[in-house]
Amino acid sequence: MDQIDRRIRLGTNPIAWSNDDLRTLGGDTPLETCLREAREAGFEGIELGHKFPRTAPELNAVLRAHDLRFVSGWYSSELLLRDARAEVAAMQPHLDLLRGAGAEVLIFAETSNAIHGDQSVPLSRRPRLAAGDWAQFGHRMTEVGKAVADAGLALVYHHHMGTVVESAEDIDRLMDSTGDSVKLLLDTGHATFGGVDPVALARTYRSRVGHVHTKDIREAVMARSRRKDMSFLDSVIAGVFTVPGDGMVDFAAVLRELPDYRGWLVIEAEQDPEVANPLRYATMGCRNLAGFAREAGLLAA
Repeated sequence: MDQIDRRIRLGTNPIAWSNDDLRTLGGDTPLETCLREAREAGFEGIELGHKFPRTAPELNAVLRAHDLRFVSGWYSSELLLRDARAEVAAMQPHLDLLRGAGAEVLIFAETSNAIHGDQSVPLSRRPRLAAGDWAQFGHRMTEVGKAVADAGLALVYHHHMGTVVESAEDIDRLMDSTGDSVKLLLDTGHATFGGVDPVALARTYRSRVGHVHTKDIREAVMARSRRKDMSFLDSVIAGVFTVPGDGMVDFAAVLRELPDYRGWLVIEAEQDPEVANPLRYATMGCRNLAGFAREAGLLAA
C-alpha cells in the first residue's frame, strides 16, 4: 500500500474472522490467524474481539508481535436501566483496558433491550424509545461521555441494527439529546441497512463524527432481509454485509463529506468465514478503502 497521510489510518475488526454475536461463525479460527492475516491484508490496526487478551500488557504484546496497533473496542451499555454513575463504574475495566492499550475512542452502544444478538427475533421487533425517554437517555449518555473524556478518550456512539438507535430519526434524536462529549461512530453498513443515506449522515454530523466503520451492503440481500423480516444474525449469515467496493455504498462520496476527519477508517464487515474467506476479503477491502480515501483526498496519493 502507498504511504498514507498520518491523519488517517486503516484498521479492521476481527469479526470477519470470528463473530462476536454468533460465535459459531469462525469459532475455531485462532487469534493468531486473524492477526497475521489482518497485517498481511495491509491493515495498521485492529479493534477488540472476544478472543483477545483482557489486560493491556498482554494485549499490547500480542498486537506488537504482529506489528498492529490497537484501535478500540465495543462497550455494551445499559443506560436505560441505570444512571450515569453506575454505568461509569460498570465500564471502568473496559475503559482501563482501552486506555492502557493506547485507544483514542471508546465504542459505545445501548444494548439493554437490543435484539441484534438473538437469531430468533426479526429486525422489525427491534426496540424503540418513546419521545419522552430521549431526554433522560441523552443526559445520562452525556455524563458518561464526560467521564470518558476525563479519562483521555472520546465516547463514540455506534448506531446499530436491532437497537434503539437504528434509523435516521433515532440518530437525530441521539445527537439532539446529547452534548459535545458524545461523538458519532458513522457506520456506512448499519446506516444503509437502517434506511439512512450515509453520505447525508456524514454531511449532517461531520463535526461530531469521531470514528468510522466502513462496511458495504449487498443490496439484493438487504431487500430479501426486509421482505422476509429476517433477524439481524440471519441477515449476516445470508451475506448482507461485505467489504468496501463489493456492494452498493458510495464510499468516496461518504469520505468527501469528512474533509477534516482525523482517525481510523475501520473495516467491520462480518460475514460467514466459511463462505467469504477472511484474508481474501480483507485484502480486497483494504485495497479498495485506501483507493476511496485517496479519491476523497483523505490519503496521500
